[in-house]
Amino acid sequence: MGQARRWPVISALGVVQILAWGSSFYLPAVLAAPVAAATGWPLAWVVGGLALGLLVAAFVSPHVGAAIHRHGGRPVLALAALILAAGLSTLALAPVLPIYLAGWLLMGLGMGCGLYDPAFATLGRLYGAEARPAITTLTLWGGFASTICWLLSAHLVAHVGWRGACLAYAGLHILVTLPLVLLLIPSPPSLPAMSGAHADAAGPLSSREHRAFLLLGGVLALGCAIMALISVHLITLLQARGVALASAVSYGALIGPAQVSARVAEIALKGRHHPLWTLTAALCLISAGLALLACGLPGVVVWLVLYGGGNGIYSIARGTVPLALFGPQRYPLLVGRLARPGLIAQALAPPAGAVVLTHAGPGVLWWLLFALALGNLALVGSLWRIR
Repeated sequence: MGQARRWPVISALGVVQILAWGSSFYLPAVLAAPVAAATGWPLAWVVGGLALGLLVAAFVSPHVGAAIHRHGGRPVLALAALILAAGLSTLALAPVLPIYLAGWLLMGLGMGCGLYDPAFATLGRLYGAEARPAITTLTLWGGFASTICWLLSAHLVAHVGWRGACLAYAGLHILVTLPLVLLLIPSPPSLPAMSGAHADAAGPLSSREHRAFLLLGGVLALGCAIMALISVHLITLLQARGVALASAVSYGALIGPAQVSARVAEIALKGRHHPLWTLTAALCLISAGLALLACGLPGVVVWLVLYGGGNGIYSIARGTVPLALFGPQRYPLLVGRLARPGLIAQALAPPAGAVVLTHAGPGVLWWLLFALALGNLALVGSLWRIR
């Protein structure tokens, strides 16, 4: 498919990703406090709904990858829009906490069908070995999800309350996301016949590929754990260093622009390098930023920009490295399987970080984050050796 014909597809998926991320993963950041205040439900349970959803997403992700491999991304992403709308409606109408948590179980199913990994698998199924530029561009769209939807969520809460905000997002999935998927995401090419050399390409992983798969799964799990810990606990960690709340929020807001800037730089390079270089650069930036933050050196803004830039291109690498290592034939299947450890890490890391903060203090958590980043660099070094 020509590059000109890809832009409507990528743009449609970009809008889909902004709404999917903004109405699910980023939703509690703005809505959790209003939900707890209005209902009297414990804040830990209100926020914990997201963890439940992520665990559901982890459970279904391999099945989602298999479905995209067989049928393409359009039916899966359309289903995601419907399920997210149903989950958001359940949240909005929940009279008691158990119904609210049931809504998050539905949301988890929608996240498993509709966030980055299914979108990457959709592009891989459509464009095969030439999907890398499309995946890279899609992450640029996704980088605006928190900025746009945090502002939108705050506006909605202020004018229609948290229940109205959930219903508004449900309506956007029905009126915007679903039509974009159905009208602009094409059907995939037919799967080629499994014979000869192609059967080998689509068959089971070799022993070397299996080692690479396990290492990459570890990289994704540690990377998602770091991202989740920073997303949830950064403001608390900065305040423990004596940074005022308003300044901590402003510093944290720099991560988003840093992510987008790094992705623009990656796009400008036009894929001239192996994606493992992107992954290596990402983890070096993340490790450097976290090391300097852990040391408590002056220049918090610079160190957060380093971290944000690394996290930005890490999102690209998680979509492009599997394509380069394992080829396009198995890409949707393997992306679905690789999503599971990362989603589990995203669900479990924030509460584990809260335990560390409570019992060991913020300094220990900073060094734990740095240790996780160093562990990831070691895993990438092993990936280079067996590539």
